[in-house]
Amino acid sequence: MARTSTAGAELLERCRDQRLDELWLDHDLGEGDTIWPVVEVLEHAAFDGRPLDVGIINIHSANPAGATKMAQALRRWGYRVNIVSNSPDVAYFDNLTVT
Repeated sequence: MARTSTAGAELLERCRDQRLDELWLDHDLGEGDTIWPVVEVLEHAAFDGRPLDVGIINIHSANPAGATKMAQALRRWGYRVNIVSNSPDVAYFDNLTVT
């Protein structure tokens, strides 16, 4: 798990030659950071003819416009993308306590 775009881009670079069954991306990462640097890593890899081996990219975001733009960009390069925002399968919790 990476919580910043810089950490996410670095993690993808380290996993460059591995199969990723699923990749989960959120558009807005907080403090003005977005996922776009990570999307650019995926785009550049595909442009270079070596797309990352990702089974499916799931986009979960409270930003519908951002999620749509991400999906369009990634699909353009041949990645399988699923937007799961507003899906009952994905939930956001504040102050979660597990007992």
